[in-house]
Amino acid sequence: MSEPSAGIPVTTAFELPGMTVERDLGVTFGLVVRSMGVVKSLGAGFKAMRQGEVTQYTELLEDSRRHAMDRMIENARLLGGNAVVAMRFDSSEMGQGLTEIVAYGTVVVVRPSSAA
Repeated sequence: MSEPSAGIPVTTAFELPGMTVERDLGVTFGLVVRSMGVVKSLGAGFKAMRQGEVTQYTELLEDSRRHAMDRMIENARLLGGNAVVAMRFDSSEMGQGLTEIVAYGTVVVVRPSSAA
């Protein structure tokens, strides 16, 4: 489970330990489409000819995932939720040099579980 700067817990699991889901508010998502740009693409292309990590692409995807996740959390807030469960990422190519990244999950309202 992670708790981004937005303060909303986000997990890939279907439940949050110590919390009870009071309401399921549906799907929340955040979408971003990114282009690396010509100069960075050329550098990445030359680097790809050698073995090893292509750091330009790694950095682009890391930043894009964070951005998509931030948008997903904002959407969860707008829907009235205070947590996201079953969070996932998806990505696809959208044409020459464009990559779509989406973060999605189920927005829920949770409260701390009562001790038995």
